[in-house]
Amino acid sequence: MACRSTLILVALSALAVAGCGNRRDLKPLAGHSLPPAPYGTGYKPNAEQMLKPPVLARPERSVDVRVRSEERADDPFDLPPEN
Repeated sequence: MACRSTLILVALSALAVAGCGNRRDLKPLAGHSLPPAPYGTGYKPNAEQMLKPPVLARPERSVDVRVRSEERADDPFDLPPEN
């Protein structure tokens, strides 16, 4: 019985902590500023621009390899395991 009540308590506290998140614009702490502008650029990105991953980090797929289900061609290297 104690184990069950402990599990319930842990689950409720996890839900309470998960509900604490704020949704508002990100700003630097008072008295602090954002990092300096990247070397060689003339602008200083804001917090939202710095959190957005570059295209190289998350490329979008432009062409799907398979557009429909197809039978696989025979593979001569697909051999059964040796005993």
